[in-house]
Amino acid sequence: MACILQERKGKPCGCAGRPDPEDRAIGSRDDSLKAYLAQAGIPPEVADRALTLDAIVQTWRRRVQKRELGRMALRELDLPLDLPKLDVLIAIWAPSNEFGRDETETMVSTIATRLGIDPSRASRLVSDLINQGFVKRAVSQQDARRTVVELTDSGLAIVETVRTIKFLMLGDYLSGWSLDEIDAFVPQLERFAHWSDQAETMNAGRLEGEIEKLAARLKDRMG
Repeated sequence: MACILQERKGKPCGCAGRPDPEDRAIGSRDDSLKAYLAQAGIPPEVADRALTLDAIVQTWRRRVQKRELGRMALRELDLPLDLPKLDVLIAIWAPSNEFGRDETETMVSTIATRLGIDPSRASRLVSDLINQGFVKRAVSQQDARRTVVELTDSGLAIVETVRTIKFLMLGDYLSGWSLDEIDAFVPQLERFAHWSDQAETMNAGRLEGEIEKLAARLKDRMG
Protein backbone atom coordinates (compact mmCIF):
# COMPACT_ATOMS: atom_id res chain seq x y z
CA MET A 1 0.00 0.00 0.00
CA ALA A 2 2.81 2.40 0.91
CA CYS A 3 4.42 1.66 -2.47
CA ILE A 4 1.21 2.62 -4.32
CA LEU A 5 0.81 5.84 -2.37
CA GLN A 6 4.44 6.81 -2.98
CA GLU A 7 4.08 6.28 -6.73
CA ARG A 8 0.84 8.28 -6.77
CA LYS A 9 2.82 11.19 -5.32
CA GLY A 10 5.43 10.83 -8.04
CA LYS A 11 8.00 9.31 -5.70
CA PRO A 12 9.82 6.10 -6.56
CA CYS A 13 9.10 3.14 -4.31
CA GLY A 14 11.96 2.50 -1.91
CA CYS A 15 11.62 -1.24 -2.51
CA ALA A 16 12.94 -0.93 -6.04
CA GLY A 17 16.59 -0.43 -6.80
CA ARG A 18 17.63 -0.61 -3.17
CA PRO A 19 21.28 -1.77 -2.93
CA ASP A 20 21.60 -5.21 -1.42
CA PRO A 21 25.00 -6.40 -0.16
CA GLU A 22 23.98 -9.95 -0.98
CA ASP A 23 23.12 -9.22 -4.62
CA ARG A 24 26.46 -10.44 -5.90
CA ALA A 25 26.31 -13.66 -3.90
CA ILE A 26 22.68 -14.31 -4.80
CA GLY A 27 23.38 -13.67 -8.47
CA SER A 28 26.16 -16.25 -8.45
CA ARG A 29 23.71 -18.84 -7.14
CA ASP A 30 21.90 -18.66 -10.47
CA ASP A 31 24.99 -19.26 -12.61
CA SER A 32 24.51 -23.02 -12.72
CA LEU A 33 20.79 -22.53 -13.38
CA LYS A 34 21.49 -20.26 -16.34
CA ALA A 35 24.09 -22.69 -17.65
CA TYR A 36 21.53 -25.51 -17.51
CA LEU A 37 18.92 -23.37 -19.25
CA ALA A 38 21.41 -22.56 -22.00
CA GLN A 39 22.03 -26.29 -22.52
CA ALA A 40 18.25 -26.76 -22.75
CA GLY A 41 18.11 -24.23 -25.58
CA ILE A 42 17.01 -21.13 -23.67
CA PRO A 43 19.14 -18.11 -24.68
CA PRO A 44 21.05 -16.37 -21.84
CA GLU A 45 19.31 -13.05 -22.48
CA VAL A 46 15.92 -14.76 -22.14
CA ALA A 47 17.03 -16.55 -18.95
CA ASP A 48 18.15 -13.23 -17.43
CA ARG A 49 14.78 -11.65 -18.17
CA ALA A 50 12.94 -14.71 -16.87
CA LEU A 51 14.76 -14.37 -13.54
CA THR A 52 13.93 -10.66 -13.38
CA LEU A 53 10.27 -11.31 -14.22
CA ASP A 54 10.04 -14.07 -11.61
CA ALA A 55 11.47 -11.75 -8.93
CA ILE A 56 8.84 -9.11 -9.75
CA VAL A 57 6.01 -11.66 -9.77
CA GLN A 58 7.05 -13.24 -6.46
CA THR A 59 7.27 -9.83 -4.77
CA TRP A 60 3.89 -8.89 -6.23
CA ARG A 61 2.38 -12.20 -5.10
CA ARG A 62 3.47 -11.61 -1.50
CA ARG A 63 2.00 -8.12 -1.56
CA VAL A 64 -1.25 -9.29 -3.15
CA GLN A 65 -1.60 -12.01 -0.52
CA LYS A 66 -1.63 -9.29 2.13
CA ARG A 67 -4.70 -7.80 0.39
CA GLU A 68 -3.74 -4.31 1.51
CA LEU A 69 -6.35 -2.48 -0.55
CA GLY A 70 -9.16 -4.76 0.63
CA ARG A 71 -8.10 -4.47 4.26
CA MET A 72 -7.86 -0.71 3.94
CA ALA A 73 -11.37 -0.49 2.47
CA LEU A 74 -12.87 -2.63 5.24
CA ARG A 75 -11.06 -0.59 7.86
CA GLU A 76 -11.95 2.83 6.43
CA LEU A 77 -15.59 1.84 5.95
CA ASP A 78 -15.72 0.27 9.44
CA LEU A 79 -17.39 -2.87 8.11
CA PRO A 80 -18.00 -5.98 10.29
CA LEU A 81 -16.44 -8.22 7.64
CA ASP A 82 -13.22 -10.02 6.91
CA LEU A 83 -11.73 -10.53 3.46
CA PRO A 84 -13.17 -14.04 2.84
CA LYS A 85 -16.70 -12.73 3.46
CA LEU A 86 -16.05 -9.75 1.20
CA ASP A 87 -14.92 -12.18 -1.50
CA VAL A 88 -18.20 -14.07 -1.18
CA LEU A 89 -20.25 -10.88 -1.50
CA ILE A 90 -18.34 -9.97 -4.67
CA ALA A 91 -18.68 -13.52 -6.04
CA ILE A 92 -22.46 -13.35 -5.55
CA TRP A 93 -22.62 -10.05 -7.40
CA ALA A 94 -20.18 -11.51 -9.99
CA PRO A 95 -18.77 -8.45 -11.78
CA SER A 96 -18.20 -9.32 -15.42
CA ASN A 97 -14.62 -8.00 -15.47
CA GLU A 98 -13.68 -10.75 -12.96
CA PHE A 99 -16.05 -13.61 -13.73
CA GLY A 100 -17.10 -12.99 -17.32
CA ARG A 101 -20.69 -12.55 -18.46
CA ASP A 102 -22.18 -15.22 -16.24
CA GLU A 103 -25.95 -14.88 -16.23
CA THR A 104 -26.59 -18.09 -14.26
CA GLU A 105 -28.27 -17.97 -10.88
CA THR A 106 -25.93 -18.04 -7.91
CA MET A 107 -25.96 -21.02 -5.57
CA VAL A 108 -23.48 -21.95 -2.87
CA SER A 109 -21.77 -24.31 -5.32
CA THR A 110 -21.48 -21.43 -7.81
CA ILE A 111 -19.70 -19.31 -5.21
CA ALA A 112 -17.31 -22.16 -4.41
CA THR A 113 -16.46 -22.52 -8.09
CA ARG A 114 -15.98 -18.80 -8.67
CA LEU A 115 -13.66 -18.45 -5.67
CA GLY A 116 -11.95 -21.83 -5.96
CA ILE A 117 -12.83 -22.82 -2.38
CA ASP A 118 -14.38 -25.90 -0.80
CA PRO A 119 -18.22 -25.95 -0.99
CA SER A 120 -18.48 -26.54 2.77
CA ARG A 121 -16.42 -23.41 3.43
CA ALA A 122 -18.54 -21.44 0.98
CA SER A 123 -21.67 -22.67 2.78
CA ARG A 124 -20.37 -21.53 6.18
CA LEU A 125 -19.44 -18.09 4.87
CA VAL A 126 -22.84 -17.66 3.20
CA SER A 127 -24.63 -18.66 6.43
CA ASP A 128 -22.61 -16.08 8.38
CA LEU A 129 -23.45 -13.38 5.84
CA ILE A 130 -27.14 -14.29 5.97
CA ASN A 131 -27.06 -13.91 9.75
CA GLN A 132 -25.41 -10.50 9.33
CA GLY A 133 -28.13 -9.39 6.92
CA PHE A 134 -25.90 -9.00 3.84
CA VAL A 135 -27.12 -12.06 1.92
CA LYS A 136 -30.53 -13.71 1.57
CA ARG A 137 -31.84 -17.01 0.27
CA ALA A 138 -34.36 -17.04 -2.54
CA VAL A 139 -36.21 -19.55 -4.71
CA SER A 140 -34.78 -20.14 -8.16
CA GLN A 141 -36.81 -18.69 -11.00
CA GLN A 142 -35.63 -21.57 -13.18
CA ASP A 143 -36.29 -24.45 -10.79
CA ALA A 144 -38.52 -23.94 -7.74
CA ARG A 145 -36.82 -26.85 -5.98
CA ARG A 146 -33.50 -25.02 -6.01
CA THR A 147 -32.33 -22.40 -3.51
CA VAL A 148 -30.22 -19.49 -4.70
CA VAL A 149 -28.48 -16.71 -2.80
CA GLU A 150 -28.68 -13.00 -3.48
CA LEU A 151 -27.32 -9.80 -1.99
CA THR A 152 -29.54 -7.73 0.26
CA ASP A 153 -29.60 -3.98 -0.26
CA SER A 154 -26.90 -3.66 2.43
CA GLY A 155 -24.76 -6.33 0.80
CA LEU A 156 -25.03 -4.65 -2.58
CA ALA A 157 -24.13 -1.28 -1.07
CA ILE A 158 -20.97 -2.81 0.45
CA VAL A 159 -19.86 -4.38 -2.83
CA GLU A 160 -20.44 -1.21 -4.83
CA THR A 161 -18.63 1.00 -2.30
CA VAL A 162 -15.60 -1.29 -1.90
CA ARG A 163 -15.22 -1.68 -5.67
CA THR A 164 -15.54 2.09 -6.13
CA ILE A 165 -12.67 2.65 -3.69
CA LYS A 166 -10.57 0.03 -5.47
CA PHE A 167 -11.03 1.53 -8.92
CA LEU A 168 -10.74 5.07 -7.62
CA MET A 169 -7.23 4.23 -6.43
CA LEU A 170 -6.27 2.10 -9.44
CA GLY A 171 -7.67 4.68 -11.86
CA ASP A 172 -5.81 7.47 -10.09
CA TYR A 173 -2.55 5.51 -10.40
CA LEU A 174 -3.09 4.62 -14.06
CA SER A 175 -3.84 8.26 -14.84
CA GLY A 176 -0.08 8.71 -14.67
CA TRP A 177 0.33 6.29 -17.59
CA SER A 178 -0.27 7.11 -21.24
CA LEU A 179 -3.07 5.23 -22.98
CA ASP A 180 -0.45 3.65 -25.24
CA GLU A 181 1.37 2.29 -22.17
CA ILE A 182 -1.83 0.84 -20.74
CA ASP A 183 -2.88 -0.64 -24.08
CA ALA A 184 0.54 -2.27 -24.45
CA PHE A 185 0.69 -3.53 -20.85
CA VAL A 186 -2.75 -5.12 -20.44
CA PRO A 187 -2.56 -7.67 -23.30
CA GLN A 188 0.92 -8.76 -22.23
CA LEU A 189 -0.17 -9.16 -18.60
CA GLU A 190 -3.21 -11.12 -19.76
CA ARG A 191 -0.97 -13.32 -21.92
CA PHE A 192 1.34 -14.01 -18.98
CA ALA A 193 -1.59 -14.72 -16.66
CA HIS A 194 -2.96 -17.22 -19.19
CA TRP A 195 0.42 -18.97 -19.29
CA SER A 196 0.50 -19.07 -15.46
CA ASP A 197 -2.87 -20.83 -15.43
CA GLN A 198 -1.97 -23.27 -18.19
CA ALA A 199 1.80 -23.68 -17.65
CA GLU A 200 1.65 -27.32 -16.56
CA THR A 201 -0.22 -28.49 -19.66
CA MET A 202 1.26 -26.01 -22.13
CA ASN A 203 4.88 -26.98 -21.39
CA ALA A 204 4.40 -30.61 -20.34
CA GLY A 205 5.08 -32.35 -23.65
CA ARG A 206 7.93 -30.13 -24.82
CA LEU A 207 9.80 -30.17 -21.50
CA GLU A 208 8.90 -33.64 -20.25
CA GLY A 209 12.34 -35.06 -21.04
CA GLU A 210 14.18 -32.27 -19.23
CA ILE A 211 11.91 -32.58 -16.19
CA GLU A 212 12.56 -36.33 -16.04
CA LYS A 213 16.32 -35.67 -16.12
CA LEU A 214 15.99 -33.15 -13.29
CA ALA A 215 13.95 -35.62 -11.22
CA ALA A 216 16.58 -38.32 -11.70
CA ARG A 217 19.40 -35.92 -10.83
CA LEU A 218 17.57 -34.84 -7.67
CA LYS A 219 17.22 -38.45 -6.53
CA ASP A 220 20.97 -38.95 -7.04
CA ARG A 221 21.81 -35.83 -5.05
CA MET A 222 19.49 -36.85 -2.20
CA GLY A 223 21.07 -40.31 -2.06
